[in-house]
Amino acid sequence: MLRATHLGPSMLVCFITFVLTTQVLGFLAAVEVTAAIFCGQCFIGWSNELLDLESDRSAKRTRKPLVNGALDPKTLRNLLPISLALAIIISLLSPLHVKGTMMHVGGLVSATLYNLWLKRTWLSFIPYMVSFALLPMAIYSAASTNSPVWLLIAFVTVAVAFHFLNVLKDIDEDRRQGIFGLPQRVGRRTSQFIAFLLLVFAIADIVFLR
Repeated sequence: MLRATHLGPSMLVCFITFVLTTQVLGFLAAVEVTAAIFCGQCFIGWSNELLDLESDRSAKRTRKPLVNGALDPKTLRNLLPISLALAIIISLLSPLHVKGTMMHVGGLVSATLYNLWLKRTWLSFIPYMVSFALLPMAIYSAASTNSPVWLLIAFVTVAVAFHFLNVLKDIDEDRRQGIFGLPQRVGRRTSQFIAFLLLVFAIADIVFLR
């Protein structure tokens, strides 16, 4: 089940959440907020696995637990509403409270729209921008302040760069299956170049605007 959350990216998001929340709100708050974010990551990852099951089977992505039979699709279907409910409830009980929870839910909606539709369009980068901008905004809202502009820029640019890089390994198969997000449309070399520029911009942003 952990592998089906897209474990690497999920753990990275949780780690970033924990570190940032510790700096802004303290250790105990970071544990609560990270737990809420983790449940949200489970919902997004599991729903993505279910939606992509047939295309993953067609592409013979046997490393995925639903494809290789290590996990039953029915199990994930049953866990989806539980993970979403926990994400919202833990958010509300955490220092995020109502305002931060609304931002968290906004990020989940954005990511779900990516899974359902936007990843097949040239707007595929938008959910990355929205969801990763809302993350620091939610954390800082719990401290009754606004997220620094440099931090928002860093989150957004790195997230979009990751989108371009993450697609590269499957770009040819995606095109064959009719998935034409922005990286698939511009191609492998252009995606690498865009990602490089975004990462350079993010570093410059952190160095000069922080």
